Amino acid sequence: MSGFTITFDTGFHITFENGWTVSVQFGFGTYCDNRYIAPAHASANAEVAAWPAKGDWYRFKDGDTVRGYMTPAEVLAFMNEIAAKEQDQ
Repeated sequence: MSGFTITFDTGFHITFENGWTVSVQFGFGTYCDNRYIAPAHASANAEVAAWPAKGDWYRFKDGDTVRGYMTPAEVLAFMNEIAAKEQDQ
């Protein structure tokens, strides 16, 4: 099922029609400017990750499964990349 989920007051998940979920986090404990600030309801950058309904998490070129300190434009580009992936089987 596609849709949105709030996550522990630190960000959100969005699941696309293709079955992939993107996590965008920008609160305490995440890789962003608010890493040591609680509560934090706004940030200039965020941490992202993605995974399919079945299978392994998305891996960035360096092999990591999480990318931090991404700008809004970078987050949008990442979300578009994940949304364009083939349907999760």
